[in-house]
Amino acid sequence: MTQSMRFFISIFLAAAALASASLLNTAGAATAEDLNADSRQALQALYKSHPVAESISHKAKAVLVFPNIVKAGLVFGGSYGEGVLMKGTKVEDYYNSVSGSWGLQAGAQSYGYAVFLMSDKALKYLTESKGWEIGVGPTVVVVDEGAAKNLSSSTLKDDAYAFIFDQQGLMAGISIEGAKISKIKR
Repeated sequence: MTQSMRFFISIFLAAAALASASLLNTAGAATAEDLNADSRQALQALYKSHPVAESISHKAKAVLVFPNIVKAGLVFGGSYGEGVLMKGTKVEDYYNSVSGSWGLQAGAQSYGYAVFLMSDKALKYLTESKGWEIGVGPTVVVVDEGAAKNLSSSTLKDDAYAFIFDQQGLMAGISIEGAKISKIKR
């Protein structure tokens, strides 16, 4: 590799890191009231686009809502967003979702996700752990279009169901597996 090519790659990586950092800083809401309102609005939008999510919410012990996760990466990447834990219509606590990744990746995107906690075990794990890493602990089923067609409130058997919604941007692939969810003060 030539010296000019290494210089170009270094500049490109530095620019991508700066862009990622600035995008990740916008993922947090300004105030608790903003985060509460954004989360409620995100849930309503989810219920409109996925009516099965609303029927699941009636059986859920609580719903963890992240209205805006920002993900960016160029070889190394990360995502960040803040959300709320709701029991019924009441906000109980505040959480963040953080993940890191590396590999063949480039781009940036934003999305939201909601995790419907169906069992006391899942809710207890979230509230009592020092951080919940999705993929470890209670079983989380990510509901896509195909799974949603076969899911009803009478077939719910898992600890938690996650819906990803409002995807925007350009980045190949999206996953909440490996995201760490931790309680924060707001």
